[in-house]
Amino acid sequence: MSVSGLDIFRQSFFVPKPTFTESDVPDQTNKIHIVTGGYSGCGLELVHILYSQNATIYIAGRNPLKAQAAIERLQTAHPASKGRLEFLKLDLSDLSTIKASAEEFMAKEDRLHVLTNNAGVNSTPLEQKTPQGFDMQLSTNCLGPLLFTFLLLPVLRRTVPSEPPATVRVTWAASLGVEVGVGEEGIAMAENGTPQLGQNTEENYAMTKAGNLFYGVEFAKNFGKEGIVSVSFNPGNLRTEILRHYPPMKRSIMTSLFHPPKLGAYTELFSALSPEIDLSQNGAYIIPWGRIGGVNKLRNAIKPKEDGNTQTGRSELFWDWSTKEIQKYM
Repeated sequence: MSVSGLDIFRQSFFVPKPTFTESDVPDQTNKIHIVTGGYSGCGLELVHILYSQNATIYIAGRNPLKAQAAIERLQTAHPASKGRLEFLKLDLSDLSTIKASAEEFMAKEDRLHVLTNNAGVNSTPLEQKTPQGFDMQLSTNCLGPLLFTFLLLPVLRRTVPSEPPATVRVTWAASLGVEVGVGEEGIAMAENGTPQLGQNTEENYAMTKAGNLFYGVEFAKNFGKEGIVSVSFNPGNLRTEILRHYPPMKRSIMTSLFHPPKLGAYTELFSALSPEIDLSQNGAYIIPWGRIGGVNKLRNAIKPKEDGNTQTGRSELFWDWSTKEIQKYM
């Protein structure tokens, strides 16, 4: 089996048991989290864990009815929690609305300990575009989370001085697709530096997940010196609503092979709170069910650009394009 094949295998089957779970989480009283898409799937399972440990959690998403139903279930499940649950309206597919969401949060809170960029879409129809004309997956999975994170930088920066080193974090949802669904460049880019998605929606999804991995690396490069930790994670192959756009037969097969969403929550929990991640691990890639992993296929793409080497610098190139695109919405 190739190195890449081994990497895929160790992230999908016979994965070691999680080593950082509810019992390892320190009391989260007065700790403030945002979990995008936190009313379903592994995002909801992460909120269960955090709320059980008295955290204040803003569940960010588009659907207030789903969020309220989730909040009621969470409060029933954890009646002894001293934490707080809030819904934050956030539509990652419409860049023009995201500033208002960030401002709403910052009007209520002056600290933010962990932002978990969990929300995403998978294999949306190719013809489905955002109000700004972007591919739905590219905006919802990449540009929207990046814009939201940049808009929250002031409150992240304010939080760093009063907290232990490496505990203010931003995490980004990648996937196994960064090993199986993309080429060594991660994202196809035109000569003018714009991403080039194709005609296969599943491949496009994998490229957006490579984009999230790139964000994890580049955010760490740009803001790690300020004490903010940034990591990306493959939550694992999970039975969640993200499979809803797959054909029924394929969805049924995948569901039978995939894992419960709570295991994915442990990957996210490790990314958010594990003391194993320190400033020296800034930009790391976390694999199921909470381990510091390595990037095999994209190892050259995340390196700084080298003269004459077309495989390097792809992460920087996508970061540069992305940050320029979001500027007009900040």
